[in-house]
Amino acid sequence: MTTHDLDAMERLLAERACERVILEFIRRLDLGDPSTVCDLFTPDGVWEWPYDKRRIEGREALRAYFGSRPADRLSRRMCTNILVTVDSPNTAAATTYFATYRVDGHTEGAPIPPRLPANIGHYEDTFRKIDGTWQMASRTLVLPFGGPTERVDAPSRP
Repeated sequence: MTTHDLDAMERLLAERACERVILEFIRRLDLGDPSTVCDLFTPDGVWEWPYDKRRIEGREALRAYFGSRPADRLSRRMCTNILVTVDSPNTAAATTYFATYRVDGHTEGAPIPPRLPANIGHYEDTFRKIDGTWQMASRTLVLPFGGPTERVDAPSRP
């Protein structure tokens, strides 16, 4: 069966399921429990940033990697231009543009002045459908605009 054999509804459902994985990845990093990002990947899933020669492979390694984020890190990722291409009934690929706003040293409930994005780039993802569920098989970070994570000063006490 080729991608042309999929009817419009099957294709639409596959595209939407992959989009949900992309958005859930971001939600878990920014608002949830980062260590659970690994559950969105296939058991042999890979996250990599070729420029920095980082390659994290397998759910347990992904759990440790994403779970090691500093507890005082505040981040928000703005994602757009999500384009999912269904390659077959069980495989797909996507490109998603993003901008990351991020600081370390954040204190809960203490707003900070707006900052420029720390990173701007795109993700290149592949997906596999396993037991009826779409999962991320790989995520590659392409980061043409990036900088260090800023550290904010502790709020002054009266």
